[in-house]
Amino acid sequence: MANKFPFAHIRHQGQDMIIVPVDAAFANKSSNTQQEFVAGFETAVNQAGLAGHAVAIWNTGRQIGFVAPTKWHPFFKSPGIWEFVHANINKEISL
Repeated sequence: MANKFPFAHIRHQGQDMIIVPVDAAFANKSSNTQQEFVAGFETAVNQAGLAGHAVAIWNTGRQIGFVAPTKWHPFFKSPGIWEFVHANINKEISL
């Protein structure tokens, strides 16, 4: 059975972003596992016809974590990013 992943597909400062909120337990996965998930998610969404780079984001309750290109880190460190992402969820994919 496939898992459904709701995500935000947005354009910010000329960049197409595919932002997928993941469970807080994602923070405990190895960096390699996190990168593999993001790469696989990006491939699946791109194959579904959406442009952009994927970003995983999670909320541990104490902090927001993310896997994103370095140049996007200031955006993902901005106050209210978790709420922004959830307010902009506009797509879903099954993997």
